[in-house]
Amino acid sequence: MKRVKDKFCLLTNDVETTSIWHNSLRNETGRKVMEEGMPILLDLYEKYNIKSTFFFTGYIAKLYPEIVKMVVPYGHEVASHGMSHKKSDGFDEMPLEKQIKHLKESKALLEDLSGLEVTSFRAPALRVNNATIIALEEAGYITDSSIASQRFDMFMSFGGLQKLNWLTAPRLPYQTSKKSLFKKGDSSITEIPLSACLLPYVGTTMRIFPFLTSIQRKLLSLESKMNGKPIVFDVHPNEFIDESNEKRIINKRSSNPIASFLQDTLRSKLKVKNLGKDGATLYEREIKYFISKQYNFLTVKNYCKLLNN
Repeated sequence: MKRVKDKFCLLTNDVETTSIWHNSLRNETGRKVMEEGMPILLDLYEKYNIKSTFFFTGYIAKLYPEIVKMVVPYGHEVASHGMSHKKSDGFDEMPLEKQIKHLKESKALLEDLSGLEVTSFRAPALRVNNATIIALEEAGYITDSSIASQRFDMFMSFGGLQKLNWLTAPRLPYQTSKKSLFKKGDSSITEIPLSACLLPYVGTTMRIFPFLTSIQRKLLSLESKMNGKPIVFDVHPNEFIDESNEKRIINKRSSNPIASFLQDTLRSKLKVKNLGKDGATLYEREIKYFISKQYNFLTVKNYCKLLNN
């Protein structure tokens, strides 16, 4: 794998039916994502002539097929976010055969809807285990972007024990080991780690801590200038919808009281800050920064091709 000298920014989007306001999966939220959140993102990318990668769950693709089709005319990449965002379908818990089934089904569904080859994957909630690399190769994927190297907030989300591996994962893109996505090796899968600087460089951090994010992006940009590491930002179109007119019920997804407090109560209260149009304004600020620094914007697929050519 060659080292890339130019500066690259990979803007990625996870598309699912998760309601941040209700802390649950909701079909109604999926419709709002399609009708309100996605147009905001697509208009923003068109405004700055940016090609991006959209990771769709199979569930939302089946529920609202048009949500996949709407990105195709813009030249964005269609990628897999698994079949389901249910806690019980986490890739860190599913056995190998079920992972393969989910990956193959998702790939076939998205390719049928978009007419495009699907080769990139990101695990829901970034939950993977040592079987995931085997499943990805078996299902015909080329690129993964589920590892957040040196991200330190793993216990605020599900799969915290496996995510401890983030602490030692390589920061630059790498060919993964045949035994683990967290390590270098000679598998056929290229890992494109998400950007993190203690906290993840994602839409949630951007909305909760805008000032901290402005410092974070400068540090990540300095790193990129020094070693060519791409900026990989992750945002969700559900961050640009507003459901605050609905009565809020925080759904508990864990029976462990400590885990429930961290992953449900505390996290859900923090995550509602700057949802809707305010979130879109903050995201545009991030995009403008990297434009001003003359970054090249690529899809995950095209960046992977650049690395391996």
